[in-house]
Formats: sequence, structure tokens, C-alpha cells
Amino acid sequence: MADPSSYRPKPGEIPDSPGVYRFRDEHGRVIYVGKAKSLRQRLANYFQDLAGLHPRTRTMVTTAASVEWTVVSTEVEALQLEYSWIKAYDPRFNVKYRDDKSYPYLAVTMNEEFPRVQVMRGHKKKGVRYFGPYAHAWAIRDTVDLLLRVFPVRTCSAGVFKNAARTGRPCLLGYIGKCSAPCVGRISAEDHRELAEEFCDFMAGRTGTYIRRLERQMAEAAEAMEYERAARLRDDIGALKKAMEKNAVVLADATDADLIAVAEDELEAAVQIFHVRGGRVRGQRGWVTDKVEEITTGALVEHALQQLYGEETGDSVPREVLVPALPDPVEPVQEWLTGRRGANVSLRVPQRGDKKALMETVQRNAQQALALHKTKRASDLTTRSRALEEIAEALGLDSAPLRIECYDVSHLQGDDVVASMVVFEDGLARKSEYRRFQIKGFAGQDDVRSMHEVITRRFRRYLAEKERTGEWTEGGNGGDGAPQDGLPEPPVSTLTEDDGRPKRFAYPPQLVVVDGGAPQVAAAQRALDELGIDDIAVCGLAKRLEEVWLPGEDEPVVLPRTSEGLYLLQRVRDEAHRFAITYQRSKRAKRLRAGPLDDVPGLGEARKQALIKHFGSVKRLRSATIDQICEVPGIGRKTAETIVAALAGAAPSAPAVNTATGEIMDDEDMEEPGQAAGSPGEPVSAGAPDERRGQER
Repeated sequence: MADPSSYRPKPGEIPDSPGVYRFRDEHGRVIYVGKAKSLRQRLANYFQDLAGLHPRTRTMVTTAASVEWTVVSTEVEALQLEYSWIKAYDPRFNVKYRDDKSYPYLAVTMNEEFPRVQVMRGHKKKGVRYFGPYAHAWAIRDTVDLLLRVFPVRTCSAGVFKNAARTGRPCLLGYIGKCSAPCVGRISAEDHRELAEEFCDFMAGRTGTYIRRLERQMAEAAEAMEYERAARLRDDIGALKKAMEKNAVVLADATDADLIAVAEDELEAAVQIFHVRGGRVRGQRGWVTDKVEEITTGALVEHALQQLYGEETGDSVPREVLVPALPDPVEPVQEWLTGRRGANVSLRVPQRGDKKALMETVQRNAQQALALHKTKRASDLTTRSRALEEIAEALGLDSAPLRIECYDVSHLQGDDVVASMVVFEDGLARKSEYRRFQIKGFAGQDDVRSMHEVITRRFRRYLAEKERTGEWTEGGNGGDGAPQDGLPEPPVSTLTEDDGRPKRFAYPPQLVVVDGGAPQVAAAQRALDELGIDDIAVCGLAKRLEEVWLPGEDEPVVLPRTSEGLYLLQRVRDEAHRFAITYQRSKRAKRLRAGPLDDVPGLGEARKQALIKHFGSVKRLRSATIDQICEVPGIGRKTAETIVAALAGAAPSAPAVNTATGEIMDDEDMEEPGQAAGSPGEPVSAGAPDERRGQER
């Protein structure tokens, strides 16, 4: 625990201008990022008497070991820089809204020749139109099923589309009229794109135009006594109205707005967002966060706006954003939103009418979300704290291990030996810091040697970073740069690359857990001893009886089966095992799919495809001359010589056998580059071992 006075800037060193500041801990990791209209006034608040600080703020300033700042010209620039740094460093003391699921969107892939309507989750892609988010994927599918009657846009995957184009037969939706079947040429690419545009317009809220047009066409068909067509149009109108009924009108003036409500207590806050487009609620989402500092409702709203619109541009930012409290000051935030949209954005608190009534509904949703979150996690924080305390007590640690790293080794009968490192902080998985290793020091199966190699490599890298930055030098200030703004240059390079990404292995754990018993624990401890590291505890968790082994002990520590500490260690160990075996399987699959062209240096996937397309098979390529290979676009003479040399040195593979028919297959049948034995649904080489007889660890 650091004394804030040890790194407090001298009077007059902090500029009285807008800027962004960062607090770093003793290892150089950014733990808090903030912005201020006046850096001098804001930072002075952190260096007052500790008794007068909010408990969480007090924890932050005593965890920190240095502070630095960057001066900007305007508050809008400070807002943008703060958001960028929070994304880059993921500081543990910043407000970060996290939900427990990935919300589904209705997406239209306008970046394809034949746009497709589908459900999408995760990061948004360029050229794709998104509508939502929705609470449930089935709600999207119900809406799409109704709209396909009127807008028969393609919904099939690329594989189904190509197969239908190859066979000349559309899928079932094409036969029942819910797809215009562009795969078989029933509609041109231009007409299908126009259909997709109309679908997007309808989903964007411009519904009245299409309803009136269909009603007019229905009346014209009835007058012309085309009663079957009129009945079909009547059913189309009914389908559109039914789809519209799923999103009731909440604002009569066809407003496009986002409504944000916050429910909070002293420790946590829940945010609910309703997306209103065309006067109808088109999507809803919610977040919950820990309040890691003393913060106002307006500041919570500001953080929510940053995370909601930080990656959005254009129409994704609505014309109107309604909030329960305005940030202070509000002008920079409003100017930032206007810049993201490219047009004026109104940020305000609704005072009366339908918008105020809808805001009350959103507020009730936020309160219910917070209550539900507390019901689910009321014991979670207590349980995690108790688990860490039990581990510290059982292992004789001075304090609870806030950062735990676990290592596991995986292989298949000594082949493709790999290892994993998973990280848990405060009892929760931190997947961004997971790492994986290939065992390079020896060949074969030896879990003890593998564990020793992995621990050595991981902490040798850690020591190298400390030595390079001077962090380990006694009396060093953690940096080797010149003072900036009157402050010693912080150890920026300790934890981040030049582009701001976290470095690997830069932050040490308090506890290292290995998957195994006494031999693996001894190997891990020996690796740390050889490196001269004596401030990191080591233990092992054996699978058979779930015993905890300590270095140099003849008997294991047996935790009660009901122990929360044992449960946390099991979770950490199981996660390391899952991560290791996933990597081992992918590595093995890649090796089994490898072909002779994969060993050619500098030959990428595109040029491999071009070679196989030109010659038809690896066998014909092997018999080709250098001049013939040079005829392939993108292949120069030097590359051609390398290919010839590599194929000449590679032994021809054993004949492949189709396991379904027993037919021996020639290289002429192998169309794809890199295809090899063992792939599902592919021929298996007669000389390849049967994986199912192997035991995977």
C-alpha cells in the first residue's frame, strides 16, 4: 500500500488547463483514467486527507504509485482521449458497464452482392445495416418470418447459396415464396439489392409508405377483378401490421431517440437503454457496473454515453438522447455526440408528456435490473472474498491472492505438446491476459519438464521487462525517460507496447497454480528459484482427490469439499485445462490438414490457392517446371525455385483412402491445397494413426 504523498506532484507543476490523467500502480499498470476541465483542481482532490476520501477512491490512490497527465486544448478532446485510454488500458478502478450476454441484432449484409438478412451478435462489421438490439433472438426470427412474405430477401448461408446455384434448385423458402431465389437467377442482383433496401427502410421506421402503397395496389387489383392478387396483397398488409404490432407506438411524432435511465446505490449502478426508432421501441439493452469511485448520476450517464456511442457513427447515433441527469459540463458531451453523428444531437432531460412517461418506464426497468442483479450476486462478492481469504489461510500467504495464474500442459500421446496460462483477478477470469505456449525445449511426453519450461519462459520475460525499464533497480523511479511536465516519466513500457496494447507477461501474480501434484509443483518452484524469484507463492491441484500440494511438503493440504477456496481453485484449474486442450486440438487439426505447400516459406494462402487452381493438383504442380510455375499470377522466379525445391525434398504422401467406399484416391482427386489425412469428411491416409486410439490430455 503506497502513501499518496510519495508521488504527489509538487505545487505549481500541474497545469490549470483541460486534460486527461492516469494513475499507475507499482508495476506501471494503468489503474485509473480520468479527465478534467482543470487538471490542477481535479488532481488536488486525490491528495487530500485519506479520511476524507470515498472508500473506493482511497483504495485507488493507495494502490497507485505514480500519476501522469496529458494536456489537451478542449474538453471534447479530453472526452475522446479518456475513452481511448479506457479502451486501451482497461483500468480496474474505472466505471465499465458490462452485461452478461451478447445482445442479438437483426443485420442486413449490404456489403455482399446478394444481401442477406440474419441474426448477428458481437462487434459490428463495416457495410452491414443493424437493427436492434433485441432481448431475444427468437423475437428477431418471428419478425423476419412475417416480413419475408412482403420482402423476400435472401436469408440462407453462403454454403447453402452456393449449393443451390450449383444444382439450379432453390431452397424451401424459394419454393414457398419467402425468398426471391437470387441463387438460381429468378431475380437480378440489382433488383434483390433494391428489395433489401426496402426491407431496411421498413425496419428503420418508414412503414407508412409501404402500407399505403400495398393498400393502393390491393384496391387496383380488386377493381381489375384480380381477386387472387388482391387477396395476396391483403395478406401481405396483414403480415406487415402484425410485425408492427410487436413494437407498440410509444411516441406519436415518429421520434428517433435513445432513452437512458440509471438506478444506483452506494456500490453499484444499473443502466437501461431503450432504442426508439420511428416512434416504436426497436431495441433494449442493459448494463450493470460497480461504482469504483464516488461519482454522480451525471457522470454515470457520461460514461454510459461514451461506451454506447464510442464506436458508432452516422444514423447509429440518434437525433435525440434523453437522460435522467446531464453531465457536468454538458456542452463537450453534446458536441462530441454531434461529431459522431455528423449532425446536431439533442441531449436533454425530458420534463413532460410522452417522453417523460416513457423515461419513467425505462427507469423502472433499470431499478428491476439492479434488484435482479443484486439477487443473483448478493453472495457473489462475499463468496469471492471468502474464497480468496480461505486460499490465503490454507497456503499461509500474507494477503489474499488478488491475481492468480494457472498453468496446464496438454498433448496427445506426446505429440503437439502445448501449455496454457489463465489469469483470474479478484476471483474472476481475465481472458484478455490468457496466454498459450508451444513446448520447444524437447520432444516427447514429459509433463514435469514441460511445466518447468513454461514457468521459466513466462517469468524470464517478466524479469526482462523489469530489467529493461529499471523497475527492479533499487532506488529506480521505474522509468528511463526525461521528466515530463515536472514529473518523472512513468514506466510506460512496463505494461504496454508502443501502440498501447498490453505486453505479455508484464504483470506478476501473487499465486501460481499448476495442474498436477508434487512433481509439477516442484518443477514450478525450481523454475522460480533458478530465476531468483521468491515473492510468488506456488501450489498444485491434483485431479484425483483434489489435493492442494505445496513445494517441499510431503503431505498435501486437504481443503473441505464445501470450501469456497477449493471451488475457486477448481474453477481456475478447469479453465486452464479447457484453454490448453482447445489449443492442442486446434494445433493438431492444423498439422493434420497441412500439405507440402505449407512448408514453402513466404507462400501465403492466396498464392497456394492460385497454384492449385492453375495446375489442378499437387501432383501436377510437382511435375511442373520453374517456367511453368512462373506463369501463375503472383509467382516470381525466386518463389518458383523455392516451390520446386520444397516439393522435390518432400516425400510423396501415402495413398489416401475414402473411408466410406474403400476407394484409393489419387492426388488428382484432392482439389484443395493443404488438404490432408484426418480431416472430418475427407479421405484418411492409410499410414495415418487413428486418433481415437490415442488418449488426449
